Amino acid sequence: MAITMHSASVPIFLTMLGNLTKWLDKAVAHAQAKKFDPDTLLTSRLAPDMLSLGKQIQIACDSAKFGVARLAGGEAPKFEDTESTIAELQARIEATAAYLRGVTAAQVDGSEDKPISVPVRGRDPLQFTGEQYLKHFALPNFFFHVTTAYALLRHNGVELGKADYLRGG
Repeated sequence: MAITMHSASVPIFLTMLGNLTKWLDKAVAHAQAKKFDPDTLLTSRLAPDMLSLGKQIQIACDSAKFGVARLAGGEAPKFEDTESTIAELQARIEATAAYLRGVTAAQVDGSEDKPISVPVRGRDPLQFTGEQYLKHFALPNFFFHVTTAYALLRHNGVELGKADYLRGG
């Protein structure tokens, strides 16, 4: 079977969002074992000028939903970016996954040459074909934020390893 735009996007986003959920479960267990509020992890950063763990998770969800919506030619669900707890971020991840599960292969496949325009604050939009967008923007951006979330959790003592990253644990 040939690789399709759907098979190269939706299942990958869903797998990593599922892994992210498992990492957050481990973060809660870690915090409980160490007797601190797990939600304090959401403000952690690796450097003072980077976005927090909570923001990394929000952007990872946005990257997945907007990535698929642009390829499918549909509207992504809107989230208010008000999550302040791990439970609220878990709900956002699930809402994102539910949206992705509702996008069919027929909606995404064939979008390789579709023109995709990505708005950029203060600049002209970025222009791609669907295939360029998926390979060189949507997936790399998604993995950047998921990987940063992983690194922040690991940096804060959550016991995660390569198997957690690749298979959720």
